[in-house]
Amino acid sequence: MVTGVLSEVRDGIAIITLDRPRHRNAFTGDMGRRLGALYREFDADDDVRVIVLTGTPPAFCAGADLTAGADTFAEAGAGFTASPVDPPAFRLRTPVIAAMNGHAIGIGLTIAMQADIRIAADDAKYAIPQVRRGVIPDAMSHWTVQQIAGLAAAADILLTGRTFDGQEAARLGIASRSLPAGEVLPAALEIARDIAVNVAPMSAALSKRLLWDTAMNGFTPEEVADHETELHHRVMGGEDAAEGVRAFLERRLPLWTASVSKNWKELPWD
Repeated sequence: MVTGVLSEVRDGIAIITLDRPRHRNAFTGDMGRRLGALYREFDADDDVRVIVLTGTPPAFCAGADLTAGADTFAEAGAGFTASPVDPPAFRLRTPVIAAMNGHAIGIGLTIAMQADIRIAADDAKYAIPQVRRGVIPDAMSHWTVQQIAGLAAAADILLTGRTFDGQEAARLGIASRSLPAGEVLPAALEIARDIAVNVAPMSAALSKRLLWDTAMNGFTPEEVADHETELHHRVMGGEDAAEGVRAFLERRLPLWTASVSKNWKELPWD
């Protein structure tokens, strides 16, 4: 059993916790492999509607484990990868929320940038400081930060390696919102519960894939319109499309039946 990453499933929500509190959840290769394995496992499980990634207080993830000192970034071997979490969160069909309930430094922030939604802690420290350590940012952050916050913010954050707090993270667009540290995980779970109950799983999966694939493939507005039409043909006339309207009109919670794991089809643009 790999230590450093915990997981549990409650009411349709998979909670993954980075758990090395004595080291402020400093990231190791084993943790990256375990996180990728859990992503794959939960993405294939219809009982998991949302994934929440968080850290055992007082940090979310303080970055790479530096216990090797000056040898931490020794010459990369043949198996080295700058993206140790495979698949990244944006490749999943399941929505992923990063509850950054404490400091998120280096890879701690860059893996959070792969999530769909991020919540920061007001007074926590956030940075992608690799350029100050003689290396460069990782985990596809040259793409994710720019896509999420724009080129100006990405250049500011990646090229300076500077530290900022949660409130500035929200202003920059790095985080969706910033809250007192103790409120970050409860807020993430509240969002997750809303998605798990009220959002049709297939609709969420298709919308997420189109959202991120538009960024990756550079679809034009007209191409997006075509793909939205194609995906509407998949869901319209289905039981969940009827159930969503019935539940709304009857003022009750919906009972979704479509199975993402069983009914998923290759996307038109794949």
